[in-house]
Amino acid sequence: MHPGRTTGKGPSTPTQIDQQPPRLLIVHIALPSWADICTNLCEALQNFFSLACSLMGPSRMSLFSLYMVQDQHECILPFVQVKGNFARLQTCISELRMLQREGCFRSQGASLRLAVEDGLQQFKQYSRHVTTRAALTYTSLEITILTSQPGKEVVKQLEEGLKDTDLARVRRFQVVEVTKGILEHVDSASPVEDPSNDESSILGTDIDLQTIDNDIVSMEIFFKAWLHNSGTDQEQIHLLLSSQCFSNISRPRDNPMCLKCDLQERLLSPSLLAGTADGSLRIDDPKGDFITLYQMASQSSASHYKLQVIKALKSSGLCESLTYGLPFILRPTSCWQLDWDELETNQQHFHALCHSLLKREWLLLAKGEPLGPRHSQRIPASTFYVIMPSRSLTLLIKAVATRELMLPSTFPLLPEDPHDDSLKNVESMLDSLELEPTYNPLHVQSHLYSHLSSIYAKPQGRLHPHWESRAPRKTGQLQTNRARATVAPLPMTPVPGRASKMPAASKSSSDAFFLPSEWEKDPSRP
Repeated sequence: MHPGRTTGKGPSTPTQIDQQPPRLLIVHIALPSWADICTNLCEALQNFFSLACSLMGPSRMSLFSLYMVQDQHECILPFVQVKGNFARLQTCISELRMLQREGCFRSQGASLRLAVEDGLQQFKQYSRHVTTRAALTYTSLEITILTSQPGKEVVKQLEEGLKDTDLARVRRFQVVEVTKGILEHVDSASPVEDPSNDESSILGTDIDLQTIDNDIVSMEIFFKAWLHNSGTDQEQIHLLLSSQCFSNISRPRDNPMCLKCDLQERLLSPSLLAGTADGSLRIDDPKGDFITLYQMASQSSASHYKLQVIKALKSSGLCESLTYGLPFILRPTSCWQLDWDELETNQQHFHALCHSLLKREWLLLAKGEPLGPRHSQRIPASTFYVIMPSRSLTLLIKAVATRELMLPSTFPLLPEDPHDDSLKNVESMLDSLELEPTYNPLHVQSHLYSHLSSIYAKPQGRLHPHWESRAPRKTGQLQTNRARATVAPLPMTPVPGRASKMPAASKSSSDAFFLPSEWEKDPSRP
């Protein structure tokens, strides 16, 4: 299994570029740690899915399934379409909130392995019972295990337990350890990869090991990474530099440099969220006057979008009022189809470009290739972009205005000496404000999550909102509203002195077959 490779062949279509693979989340958190993690995890999942289910345009997240592993494995939610399914996902999260938080479980070593195998079996069976067109996007699966146990021990347990399991359809395997500490500085709330994570010689693939803090913001950020386009089948942007741009980079003068880059969103556009202030602006509308750079990269007939650098600008010479649209991030590509030497050389040139721009205090002005039929008699319009360096190995890119878009404006010069009384009053008001050295968006909340949840929640299907005041569900106690499993469950080793927990709807049968739920039949339903 290649961490970025899919089994599909041929060039990717725009829909395939935007859509992420199905995801299986296995929550592997035993008592008493569950009492400390449950509230934060459920709140983070609720916030994330309120966004993921609300985004207009192509689906960024196709299928999702959730398992819980404590004393034994349990399918909380079989594979369902994410888009249009917020009510069902919300019910699933409510099930998590009601799980027992106190007591002690006898650990079953095989439970985690059985959850992985059961999820794989369910995914394969789902793929066999969808349309041929949909099956093309369900060729590989990403598995994430959220655990409270030491991550390295869980990795070793998986390596040993799954050595005879067919993982050919697993695109990525990830173990995420939830640390017990609470995040002190919210501005650094990013998952941390373990640098000592070695390649698994038993499974023949990598198991990524990360750690996240036990707080809502850190978990939100981790889940939001699922909305990124993380495909590595091809590079998305070719940044073309003329040989005269940077004399300290040795290149033949008649051969322009081509930096191969991947494109990443910095922000989610409010125009993609129904019911927000900018909800009437549909950047995914093909009739719109402008099309985002991300869509251009997806729709380019050459499988990558070309940006030609035409000149350099002083950093101080750009007025912020001349840029528009959302910013995007350029990174050195991680396309697996390039050989290692080319990837390394490309990254070195990208690094040199960032360093040179910072040293010179320059920006770059680039022209995007026109889109549209080549044989058309219409003259295609071009879009121009300004490229800004940063202290990280990334470049920031924003659309910049051209002559045709400018409106007349007058900017009278600021008088040198304002009126004394007015100056004293204004300065007094300014002195009363709290001064922050930087703007941290993680400290600013707009109540967007609760707004989206109220729009997409199904009133008749909602459970009691005050979960903390309700008695937790005992282990082994069945719920009548539990989502039906879609495959025959794997055999489980019963705990001595306790009846095996297995819903009647999930009894093993050699004739078990997949029957899509109402949500899978009509993903557009709320």
